[in-house]
Amino acid sequence: MSGHSKWSTIKHKKAATDARKGALFTKAARELAMAAREGGGDVTGNFRLRLAVQKAREVNMPADNIDRAIKRGSGDGEGTQLEELRYEGYGPGGVAIMVDCLTDNRNRTASAIRSIFTRGGGSVAEQGAVGWQFKRKGVIIAEPAGRDLEELELEAIELGASDVQANDGKLEVETEPEDFEKVRVGLEEARAKIESAELTMIPDTTIPVTDEHEAEKLMRLMEALEDSDDAQQVYANFDIDSEQLERLSQAV
Repeated sequence: MSGHSKWSTIKHKKAATDARKGALFTKAARELAMAAREGGGDVTGNFRLRLAVQKAREVNMPADNIDRAIKRGSGDGEGTQLEELRYEGYGPGGVAIMVDCLTDNRNRTASAIRSIFTRGGGSVAEQGAVGWQFKRKGVIIAEPAGRDLEELELEAIELGASDVQANDGKLEVETEPEDFEKVRVGLEEARAKIESAELTMIPDTTIPVTDEHEAEKLMRLMEALEDSDDAQQVYANFDIDSEQLERLSQAV
């Protein structure tokens, strides 16, 4: 798996057991509200909202909370005005990092993100400085759930996946954004267990981080950005050995 995909898998596992459910619910509610504001409150006709509902359920957000967030976004309830912002920068080892935020206070968020980068041994860059290194893709991590892994790999390709890799008994499937939903649904119908599915930013190339101290600093910066109240998604182009990444994620 790429460094980003390995990190995404670890985040998914941590979210399922994270004691800080309040923060996770807040992030999920903001995404629900923004998706509903953009495309309306009907999940059948709003792909972004459908994905937001799925993510909210993954962190065990109660159905009532999901409904309230959707109503706020579609104008049926009280709520603050949110705007989407993207920050770009560099972490230890020259790793490129992008942070997508939803905020009701641009100045507060800019100050907070800049401070996190600085404290973590990184720096904020100008808009567009690192964004050109990433492309929007769909990424699905699936367990075969009794299916033959090679057969499932072929089915994913037939469904329209642009890249499929088998790692640690799981399937990492990459798609173009427009094919994401078709591939995800097709894999579910093929009886695969979907561990995670998201539209994300994938780096064209990755930077190996082999120094233990530098890798730990980078993971601490990534964690701090992920924990920021306004940050919704954090992307990076690092590549760290799987075992080392797992060990570091537990340490930080």
